[in-house]
Amino acid sequence: MALCATMEAANISNSCISTFLPSQSSLFFLSQPSVLSLKNHRFKHTVILASRNGDSVVTLLDYGAGNVRSVRNAIRSLGFEIKDVQQPEDILEADRLIFPGVGAFAAAMDVLTERRMAEPLCTYIKNNRPFLGICLGLQLLFESSEENGPVKGLGIIPGVVGRFDSSNGLRVPHIGWNAVQTTQDSEILEDIGGRHVYFVHSYRAMPSDANKEWISSTCTYGDDFIASIRKGNVHAVQFHPEKSGDVGLSILRRFLGTNTSYVGEKQTEQKASKLAKRVIACLDVRTNDRGDLVVTKGDQYDVRDHTKEHEVRNLGKPVQLAGQYYVDGADEVTFLNITGFRDFPLADLPMLKVLRYTSENVFVPLTVGGGIRDFTDANGRHYSSLEVASEYFRSGADKISIGSDAVYTAEEYRRTGVKSGKSSLEQISRVYGNQAVVVSIDPRRVYLKSPNDVEFKTIRVMSPGPNEEEYAWYQCTVNGGREGRPIGAYELAKAVEELGAGEILLNCIDCDGQGHGFDTDLIKLISDAVSIPVIASSGAGAVEHFSEVFQKTNASAALAAGIFHRKEVPITSVKKHLLDRGIEVRL
Repeated sequence: MALCATMEAANISNSCISTFLPSQSSLFFLSQPSVLSLKNHRFKHTVILASRNGDSVVTLLDYGAGNVRSVRNAIRSLGFEIKDVQQPEDILEADRLIFPGVGAFAAAMDVLTERRMAEPLCTYIKNNRPFLGICLGLQLLFESSEENGPVKGLGIIPGVVGRFDSSNGLRVPHIGWNAVQTTQDSEILEDIGGRHVYFVHSYRAMPSDANKEWISSTCTYGDDFIASIRKGNVHAVQFHPEKSGDVGLSILRRFLGTNTSYVGEKQTEQKASKLAKRVIACLDVRTNDRGDLVVTKGDQYDVRDHTKEHEVRNLGKPVQLAGQYYVDGADEVTFLNITGFRDFPLADLPMLKVLRYTSENVFVPLTVGGGIRDFTDANGRHYSSLEVASEYFRSGADKISIGSDAVYTAEEYRRTGVKSGKSSLEQISRVYGNQAVVVSIDPRRVYLKSPNDVEFKTIRVMSPGPNEEEYAWYQCTVNGGREGRPIGAYELAKAVEELGAGEILLNCIDCDGQGHGFDTDLIKLISDAVSIPVIASSGAGAVEHFSEVFQKTNASAALAAGIFHRKEVPITSVKKHLLDRGIEVRL
């Protein structure tokens, strides 16, 4: 039996007065007595919303997995303070509880059990106390999960959490902005109609006769799955409101009881109907010659101006640019630290600060990459790549991008056929879930006279090479494109998918900074070869390049940098163009 299934129901009195108790990863709300009856674990629908009349404090339960900084920042942006849950009793004393689960199901259940928090959490929810679960915070309410399992859940809602079926071409993880269909009045979802919200998960709970009374909305991805539940004062959502922009903040605002629509509501005739194609703003970040952290842009990976001074190209400050792109409608923001932590990443405080400051006001997903690997510092202290990644998650990153280290891991895996479990890719994926791991591939096109000239996957090119070659392969590189490796982009993509990558950021050195369009040959090759989402990168110079890559390939997202930094092509223009071409986007 699931953990909470053994607990007895009782008649309990609660009140409708609530306050938030802050914490660093989850929010717990406490309520004073009011009449409410539980019989056979069934709720009377006495609705309690967080009130601003009492203490404006939210208690957050942080069990130490993933990025909950954004949840904290979203709550603070709404005028509430946060208090951490330190012991199990804090749950039962909470006026309101928000539980932003992040990471893997089994790991989360282990932490809840070891810290003696599972039973108080079940009691709190079964007593119909105000509760909001987010992502894994929804999944844990079910009886069990197939993720690394079966693993028993809290057992409050009937059903098993299973993996999306990718056998019919569905890309897993489900990453991006999708539409939801409400099935009952949920109150906190009142502002969501017609808008996209952000999902990132590989597992989902399915509707059934046994759990239909809980379901407040569904989402379609392959099949219809449960997007949110509501019974009485208990709410949970599979998507991330703290990463869903203004519409997501409105959900938190309504749960907290301010009962106002979100500011800046966008008037549009477009209604969200399916998973949208994503437009991502990328910021290549490095220190210039004066030690300042700046956003730069390469020309085939060369970031220095072709002037006498030969200085690092400076296109702005990272925090301010990220904030502007959020306002402009970027679906995600990616930071690539191309300095690469040449000494030691945990000492790279400026980049950590960039993440922390950005996440205070940017409520869409943040990815960070650059130098994420095992390190030994000058004192001989060893730090695993998992520790490095954990620091970035705690600082505000939602996803980690791994480059060179993934190439070496894939080469070894192809040579031995054995998964060591010790690589940065495998470790981070195992602890935080594969949806948190992006592999950045930096290939260079190598032309061939014959496809038999190399052992790697080749393509017949649409435009002949410099010596009229009709074929090419894509050689992967490391160290910022400076060193070629004996592995192709196709082989690397297949290997890292097997090793636990959840997404591929596909660059192209030949196209970088040229503005002639994405390498659709490369992107089609890779997006057809894997079942995880692929982000097209390198070469965008006009709005038409975005529609071209989405129409000719199976890319899930397209990323650009320089054209946004230099204001040559606004993000709003890209999205309007895509919409005019019948390509669904988030507005």
